[in-house]
Amino acid sequence: MSARTLTCTVETMETLSADVYRLFLRGDPQQILFAPGQYLMLIVQGNHLPFSIANAPNGDGILELHVQYIAESDNARALFRQLHVGAEIEVSLAGGESVLELDDPRPLLLIAAGTGFAQMKSIIEASLALHPERPIHLWWAARARSELYMEWQARQWAEQNEHFSFTPVVELPGEEDFDGVVERIDNALHDRVQRADEASIFIAGSPGMVYAVVDTLARIEPMAKRIFSDVFSYAPRGKGPDEVS
Repeated sequence: MSARTLTCTVETMETLSADVYRLFLRGDPQQILFAPGQYLMLIVQGNHLPFSIANAPNGDGILELHVQYIAESDNARALFRQLHVGAEIEVSLAGGESVLELDDPRPLLLIAAGTGFAQMKSIIEASLALHPERPIHLWWAARARSELYMEWQARQWAEQNEHFSFTPVVELPGEEDFDGVVERIDNALHDRVQRADEASIFIAGSPGMVYAVVDTLARIEPMAKRIFSDVFSYAPRGKGPDEVS
C-alpha cells in the first residue's frame, strides 16, 4: 500500500488530558486506506508530522488521532494554530510496518507509553471486531496516572471482553485506589511476564522505552520472537537515540 496525499477536514476535537487532544478527521472513504497499527503524516507548513491512527479501518473515511501539545515545539504550535473544526489539513497516509496481521491467531501482547496508546487502540479495535476470542494483554505506561488519558476505555474493554486484560503502569508513587503497577514499564514486565514466545508483541513509545522493553523480553525464556515497533525503522540501534527515556 503506497502512501497517498489527500485533504481532510477537521470534524471534531476533544480534550483528553492537560496536553492530549483527540482529533477526528474526515476524508474521502475511497482514499482513507490503512491497516491497524499504521500511522499518517499531517503536513503543516511543509513539515510532515507523524501520528498513529487510533481507530480501526472501517471504510467510513474517519481518522482518529491522539495529538499531544508540546509548548516548546514549533511544529506543535504551528499545528494547533491550524486545528479547528471545519479546517482543512493535508494528510499523507499510510506508513509503518508495525501492523496487525488480520489472520494471525497468536495472542497479542501490547506495550505502550504515553500516546503510543493510539496505535494500540487501532490494533485492539480491529482484533476485537474480527477475533474477539483472541487473548489480548495491554500494558500502558506513563509517569503519572493523569497521563493515562483514556484509561476508562481500556478498563471498558476489559469489562466487556473476557479475553482482554489491562495493566496500567505509572512511575510516580502516591496513587490512591490504583490497581495497577507503580514501577518503570521494563521492570514491571520483567517481574510479571513469565513467557512471551507465543504472542505477537507490539511496542509503542520513545526509542529508549522500546529498547528497554526489548531487552527485558529478551531475558525472558523462551525468548520472544515476534516483536514489532516503528522505532526499529526510524531509530535503529546504533543509529539513533537508543537511551533516550
